[in-house]
Amino acid sequence: MAIARSGDPAAPIPADFTACLARLRPEAVTQGVTGEVFDAHTASLAPDMAVIGFLDAQPEFVTPIWDYLAGLVDEERVVDGREMLGKWRDVLKQVESRYGVEAETVVAVWGVESNFGRNFGKRALLESLSTLSCYGRRQSYFRGELINTLKIIQNGDVDPQKLKGSWAGAFGHTQFMPSTFIRLAVDHDGDGRRDLVDSVPDALASTANFLQRAGWRAGLPWGFEVKLPAGFDAAGTGRRNRQPTAAWAARGLLRIDGSPLAAGSLQADMPTAVLLPAGPQGPAFLVTSNFNAIFSYNASESYALAIAHLSDRLRGGKPFVTSWPTDDPGLSRAERRELQQLLIARGQDIGEPDGMIGSRTREALKAVLPGLGVQAGDGRAGRRALEALRRR
Repeated sequence: MAIARSGDPAAPIPADFTACLARLRPEAVTQGVTGEVFDAHTASLAPDMAVIGFLDAQPEFVTPIWDYLAGLVDEERVVDGREMLGKWRDVLKQVESRYGVEAETVVAVWGVESNFGRNFGKRALLESLSTLSCYGRRQSYFRGELINTLKIIQNGDVDPQKLKGSWAGAFGHTQFMPSTFIRLAVDHDGDGRRDLVDSVPDALASTANFLQRAGWRAGLPWGFEVKLPAGFDAAGTGRRNRQPTAAWAARGLLRIDGSPLAAGSLQADMPTAVLLPAGPQGPAFLVTSNFNAIFSYNASESYALAIAHLSDRLRGGKPFVTSWPTDDPGLSRAERRELQQLLIARGQDIGEPDGMIGSRTREALKAVLPGLGVQAGDGRAGRRALEALRRR
């Protein structure tokens, strides 16, 4: 079944878009997509130009890390994650036995990627990927993702009508890109299909398979928060600059509780790196190769740290000890919803208070905050804004 157009079906399809798809057809056929499948699923496509604007505005790269983590690793997600650990205990035991990836890490990916299946994304993959294949930068990359989406449909793994996800084409419980799905998705529930949309077992096992293939080592921590010595020289830090753990210890680094770096499965000669996501004044972390395995899921240090920290919280760990270097910390999702409710109470039309800070919420903050004696800036929803709204 072909995907219906999400826009105005009466609107004409741009000629350059039609010509672009016609040029893509031979390439898709060469790579194994039948002409019939290509034609059936592209004939009625129209470009969704909104996705082009997202290419250079991905939140994990433009959002301050204290805002990014405050919304992704909050008490609400920790509670939900622990519930999922219990609900899917048997499947997660099977997955850990087969792939060597601990349940908490797999569930943390699930929580960060789709809020445990609640937020898959609403954009039809074929529309988004065909648009990105024909306009903007990285067209070659997105052509490959479009062709792989057609292969998924052709193989019968996922219902075409359910292939909806992010603007860039990630879909399902743990948001695989189509090319990643083709390489690494597995059929854990044994129904003959690799389905990351309707099968939680398939999604959890596929995620563990991804991490194992990315170099995950069972029993090795991703890393941990560390205490820097006074006057620490940040030269030589960074995820790529790995040194023996003993070398970092020689420079005066300790675990955040004051204990030595090397302990348990982390040996003194093991290569590790020091991560300073907000500079030497913020939280510091010693990270192992398992952090790099998480990083490979989305190529963002903020993203990898969110998953790593959530996995620790699901094991019973505490929030970071060191505060972020800001006098205006980020808000949890519950606090963001409260902020939105307070704006609505002031007559601001921002839609439902869903905890997602979009343009309407930011514009409302810019309109309201100056009257409360708070500089609005770009309309950021931080602690100052919430406290000002609460006071008045």
